Amino acid sequence: MPSVTPENVVAQLRWRYATKKFDPARTIPEDTWAALEQALVLTPSSYGLQPWKFFVVTDPAMKAQLPAHSWGQRQPQDCSHMVVLAIKANVGEADIDRYVARVSEVRGQPVEALTRFKQTMMGSLIDPPFDVNEWAARQVYIALGQFMACAAVLGVDTCPMEGIDPAKYDEVLGIGAQRYRTVVACPAGYRAADDKYAQTPKVRFKTEDVIQVI
Repeated sequence: MPSVTPENVVAQLRWRYATKKFDPARTIPEDTWAALEQALVLTPSSYGLQPWKFFVVTDPAMKAQLPAHSWGQRQPQDCSHMVVLAIKANVGEADIDRYVARVSEVRGQPVEALTRFKQTMMGSLIDPPFDVNEWAARQVYIALGQFMACAAVLGVDTCPMEGIDPAKYDEVLGIGAQRYRTVVACPAGYRAADDKYAQTPKVRFKTEDVIQVI
């Protein structure tokens, strides 16, 4: 039975906003971060393939380098944990084999029994003209949404950021050297007391304008 109520979930989603100014003196507690880390790990993905890695920047000196590659925005420097969501570039057969081996390990199935599963993934993801990197980027946004929603429920502020230079992030953080590519970033922490946007009314279309039951 879920420990949170429907009313609480909605209240926290109304509470959250794209935080423009973080309090640099506040750090996410270890147990709260551990839960948010698992929110990333447990994110669903197509086939369960998880074509990503999440780079978490907490070192102050490293975070201080990021505003220069983020259109001057200070959230990457002032937040508690700077999460950079990256795809595994050019997912191929070796990556699929690694996942199949993990399925075998966790579920106790012989690799040979997963041959058809592997063939299905190979057939839909590897053959051109399918753009596997575009597919992977869309998967990353599932992780971003799950992370932000879980953060809101836990009372942690976030700000999705596409206003970054992905290539520079790859270079500064050593992401590109690991065969990953930055897609989007999400600083997490706690809003500054004087962030005026915290009290700005949230603007959304009416429910009936965006939800249609068929």
